[in-house]
Amino acid sequence: RAGGKHNDLEDVGKDTYHHTFFEMLGSWSFNGDYFKKEAIDFAWELLVKVYGLDEDRLYATYFEGNEDVPADLEAKEYWMQYLPEDRIIASNAKDNFWEMGETGPCGPCTEIHYDRIGGGRNAAHIVNQDDPNVLEIWNLVFIQYNRDAASGLTPLPNQHVDTGMGLERLVSILQDKISNYDTDAFTRLFDEIAKHSSKDVGVYEGKIGADDVTMKDTAYRAIADHIRTLCFAIADGAVPNNEGRGYVLRRILRRATRYGQQILQAPPGFFATLVPVVVDTYGEAYPELVQNKQTILDIIQEEEQAFSTMLDRGIKFFTELQGELEQEQSKIVTGEKAFYLYDTLGFPLDLTELMAEEAGLTVDSAGFQQEMETQKQRSRAARKKGGGGDDAVVALELIAEQTSWLADQNIPPTNDEFKFTATTTNPQLSAKVLAIFGENGFGTEANEGDCVGLILDQSSFYAEAGGQEADAGVIAMGEDTIFVVQDVQSYGGYLLHTGIVEKGSLSVSDSVTCQIDVKRRSNITPNHSMTHVLNSALRQVLASIAGNDDASISIDQRGSLCNEEKLRFDFSYKKALTGKQLEQIQDYCQTVIADDLEITSNVLPLDEAKALPGVRAVFGEVYPDPVRVVRIGEDTSIEFCGGTHMARTSEAVDFCLVDETAVAKGIRRITAVTGNLAQQAQRLGREQTQIVTEAETWDPSTTPDLDKRAGVLRKELEDLSSQLSAPLQTELRARIDAIQKKAVEYKKKQLAGRVDRVLNQIEQVLLDNKDEKVLVLPVDIGADSKASQKVLNLVQKVAPHTAFMGISEEEEGSGGKVLAFCLVPEELASGELLKADAWIRTALESCGGRGGGRPTNAQGQAKECDNVAQLIADAQEFATVALKKIGAETN
Repeated sequence: RAGGKHNDLEDVGKDTYHHTFFEMLGSWSFNGDYFKKEAIDFAWELLVKVYGLDEDRLYATYFEGNEDVPADLEAKEYWMQYLPEDRIIASNAKDNFWEMGETGPCGPCTEIHYDRIGGGRNAAHIVNQDDPNVLEIWNLVFIQYNRDAASGLTPLPNQHVDTGMGLERLVSILQDKISNYDTDAFTRLFDEIAKHSSKDVGVYEGKIGADDVTMKDTAYRAIADHIRTLCFAIADGAVPNNEGRGYVLRRILRRATRYGQQILQAPPGFFATLVPVVVDTYGEAYPELVQNKQTILDIIQEEEQAFSTMLDRGIKFFTELQGELEQEQSKIVTGEKAFYLYDTLGFPLDLTELMAEEAGLTVDSAGFQQEMETQKQRSRAARKKGGGGDDAVVALELIAEQTSWLADQNIPPTNDEFKFTATTTNPQLSAKVLAIFGENGFGTEANEGDCVGLILDQSSFYAEAGGQEADAGVIAMGEDTIFVVQDVQSYGGYLLHTGIVEKGSLSVSDSVTCQIDVKRRSNITPNHSMTHVLNSALRQVLASIAGNDDASISIDQRGSLCNEEKLRFDFSYKKALTGKQLEQIQDYCQTVIADDLEITSNVLPLDEAKALPGVRAVFGEVYPDPVRVVRIGEDTSIEFCGGTHMARTSEAVDFCLVDETAVAKGIRRITAVTGNLAQQAQRLGREQTQIVTEAETWDPSTTPDLDKRAGVLRKELEDLSSQLSAPLQTELRARIDAIQKKAVEYKKKQLAGRVDRVLNQIEQVLLDNKDEKVLVLPVDIGADSKASQKVLNLVQKVAPHTAFMGISEEEEGSGGKVLAFCLVPEELASGELLKADAWIRTALESCGGRGGGRPTNAQGQAKECDNVAQLIADAQEFATVALKKIGAETN
């Protein structure tokens, strides 16, 4: 419970009964076989007769009614069989009308509350008042309405029951504990947290509110709750990231990490050490925790480490911000500052709000949202500039009320079996319009320019599913009416063809013709079939490379996308694939295409299909019974799949794997292309290989800028990365790196010989001018700072009383980078006559360079200098003037 409507995150830790994760006990009626009376009877029997709760401590609430829904007096009447009327409390919609969201199924509920104190008192006045001693333990929801944005509340065709009771709260009552966190579900975790906390902080004491002055016990509770949440969620396949449920997990982890490191003074990495305790505590009941223990540990360690590097910066920033606000006598963290913490330092808004609350501050949430929206607008503008605009079609979807209405009107689900023959025997399928759905609900007609969804009796369009994008095309009625289909989705078996009436008008009962975009379908289909081949290739290559010790390695599909441009395949694997692995996977897929294997499909009973040797299914997917099984070749691939496929693998023409990357901890993603795009990628790859092969023949002795030219090749390769084979990219990068290394090594060798010659030359100049107080010389050592130190060491040895400055160009006559370095004898520097650092800065000033150092030695550089002679003259003049002030003679 840390996102959406049910969000207890901000309360977790502050009290003794809220959790982001808890074990839910429940009972349900989905088919209307029992309703309010039976649900209340069952609840009373379990709590009082089975668990033995004191009935004098029980209270019930019911919905008091409002302008939309009458009071639920029916539930009140049933409760009066068991409780006196003064312990049956009417409550408002916030507490006793259950809704999952702004629209959808909903209804009144009745809650059962327990008074921990008892003793004959009547606690009715503190029910639902957040008193920790009178807590809700069971909620019985009576789902009898559907809320629609347009028509409001309407009764559902069938009434349902959905009840939920938190195990932790029940256990605290049965174990006679005043807090959920005092039960044996948490004590082992607290013991482990204490081991990693500072001795000055101490152990858990169960304090809350004002009594918890240091926030220590709040931190203990939050951390213990959050580690359970993360362990169970990751075991179920979720991973922390920046989207949807993944971001909820990331927020929870960062909240716990901050509590531990800042409040408990625990070291970075402490949070992951709690994983074994959770696994040991719950592993027997939840074996998936044991099976995924290492994955859970790896993911939490990586996430914790990544945030720990930003946490110190964030805490420091917030502390400094507190000081600024105190000086300004302000209590508000601006939206701009909160957004900086979020965008730059990785602090979720709720974490910033929590820290602000602890400091007696508030956050300008509206300002934060404005900053967020501004960033989104910038992103949208950038996408539009890059060619991606907003969709012209309004998003339409059918919810339970609409599908129930269709069924009530005796409108059958769409027969879509013709999607498999849309490009062969049914290119123009005759159909009938059964319903027209728009933003305001169902209607009877649609006119030119209207954006609507059509429901037909039968269709050749493929509805988006299984990672395959929906078909596009037209639904026509002769030449006078054309409806352009831009999206197709399935809701309870009804295909909603969403699009725009481009010409004419349509009415319910019209006879129409379905014409899919055959070219688009013919580009999508090979990509879908090749995801099956890729799935097989991954298992073949990665399992065989892993060796005998890891022969049972699990490569599970975690998502896919197949459109007309590419195929994308997500799978479970803990590390990046090597260039060799990528090459073997690509070769496998290309071989399957060349072998021209037949692709067949059969519909089988689910149990029979599951028993097929080698059959593959998507992790977490629920399949229909019967299920369609797609087979490639004899045993290359056997998968459950409802998508469209080629007849033979040769129709894919070619396969090119263009990218392999991580999308989350333990989840990798491969992107590939087929057909003409694959051929183009292979052709471009050959061209790039030829260019690199030619570059490998370049001789560094006759190509002085070889390292720069190799750098240009590397950049060109990166610019083409989305159009080239990934294994080839890996190979060419390595070859270009080798060219650069060859160039650098040659330069080093040349420079070493050049430095020796320069040292000999300088030594002779110093000997010839041993009476000179100042020498400024051009020195041919490139931009080698190590060589400059050798020059200064020589000067100090041969002419210890001479002020010396060396000027060296990185490339002679290029007008580019220049290096300056100098040495000033102690007697000149200490006498305030000539200081090395001032000398360097003055010399480089004319070309915009910078430098510094000590009075006796300094160095600096300029990125560009097109007049080295002037630089030398300026340096000479500065030293000469300085020495003339005391009458020193210089040449």
